[in-house]
Amino acid sequence: MTDGVEQVEYTGPRQAVEEAGATAVLVSPKTDVVQGFNHVDKGDEFSVELPIGQASVDDFDALVLPGGVVNADALRTDAAAVEFARGFFAAHKPVGAICHAPWTLIEAGVVDGRTLTSWPSLQTDLRNAGANWVDEEVHVDKGFVTSRKPDDIPAFAAKLIEEIAEGPYQGQHI
Repeated sequence: MTDGVEQVEYTGPRQAVEEAGATAVLVSPKTDVVQGFNHVDKGDEFSVELPIGQASVDDFDALVLPGGVVNADALRTDAAAVEFARGFFAAHKPVGAICHAPWTLIEAGVVDGRTLTSWPSLQTDLRNAGANWVDEEVHVDKGFVTSRKPDDIPAFAAKLIEEIAEGPYQGQHI
């Protein structure tokens, strides 16, 4: 994630996976802190724990992409962030994306043929990229967990933890 992240879409899932016994690591194109937002108002700052240039898909069991318009828009234009996200799909590892986060995955070329949800304004972008968009609280497609908005975080986190516990998807991935 990077500046402009929707704060609760980071803190909610992170707390849930940590409470489930997993270790979460904030990976970012930035090297110091990321500015969170509560919709349009500045929120907290979060310390970057691993710069994207030092991150390897092999070192992680899953990827969680929080939303936030500014965050997602910045990540989809960052080549290292896009490649990092693409790597989780290539490795068949679970991926969670909420709200505007699927923008990064459109750029990564991994949504074609998948069914997913997101913030409603992304549905045309996702359909144009070959995805089947659905309006659901949470949707799982072969280890890929998506949700629409902050209100969906409890369902999103529960499915995400379930997918992480199951490990890499054994079927064919994009």
